[in-house]
Amino acid sequence: MHTSNLRLLLSALVAWWAWGTAYVVPVYIVLAFLLGFWSIWASQGMTILRKLQIASWDEPKEGCIHGKISLDATNVLSYIEKKRKQTGDHITVTHVVGKIMGLILKEATGLNGRIVMDRFVPFKTSDVSFLTVLEGGKNLAKVKVTAIDTKPIEHIAKELEKGADKLRKGNDENFKKSMGPLHFLPTFLIRIIVFLAGYAAGALGADVPFLGIEAFPFGSCLITSVGMLGVDEAFAPFTPFTRVPILVLIGAVKDGVIPIDGKVEIRKKIKITATIDHRFMDGSQGGILARVMREVFANPDLLDK
Repeated sequence: MHTSNLRLLLSALVAWWAWGTAYVVPVYIVLAFLLGFWSIWASQGMTILRKLQIASWDEPKEGCIHGKISLDATNVLSYIEKKRKQTGDHITVTHVVGKIMGLILKEATGLNGRIVMDRFVPFKTSDVSFLTVLEGGKNLAKVKVTAIDTKPIEHIAKELEKGADKLRKGNDENFKKSMGPLHFLPTFLIRIIVFLAGYAAGALGADVPFLGIEAFPFGSCLITSVGMLGVDEAFAPFTPFTRVPILVLIGAVKDGVIPIDGKVEIRKKIKITATIDHRFMDGSQGGILARVMREVFANPDLLDK
């Protein structure tokens, strides 16, 4: 149990014990003072992102698998340049990795689903979300691409750009609804709200319209590019309310040593890391992830088939 939930439970037990006794008035005054102080302490002087971080995590205790794959990015970069000239769209490595993850989810079906009341329930489509930075890094939002494995790479790029532009301009009404209560609520109440909303939307598939949350808001995979920050590699922590089985981080493209036909060459390399919920993954699923990623990076034209 999260420590703040334990505080709430203890407060409720004390209030229940004091009811009907001679101590009820002083006890309730003290509890009201402590609750008021806690509410102010846990709601002021922090960004929304910081409040969500504190509300989401407790001490680590769950099983996660961390994996890393280092890839020759030469062919993918050539493919991206070719597609940019053909379509006029600003296609990036992020779009390529997103499409690859869609193909992986289609094949590794055990990764494409959610857990409802201790039972695995598969999704019908391969949906992937991408994080985008807002307010100069003070906040984050997501853009979800549904059935990403069926869409051409240029369509994925357009869909992501449209969604990110809408968020940056403040025109996404659902996002504004979801952020509204977070401006003034303390972290211990945010924790309860995001848990309930996350379970309703992410596990049960229910819309939560007053918070601007649609059913299965994140799909089965959440992708973040840290390469734009100059980071070579990193591992993302699970955010419980997203309820996704796999998190993917894309590192920076840099020169690296690669053996080619028995010779050493300096070529463009990229590291991609994944944090995977062990409840969804076994060895065979991991093998599919690595194989498909390597195959497409070696022959990116597979994305057009």
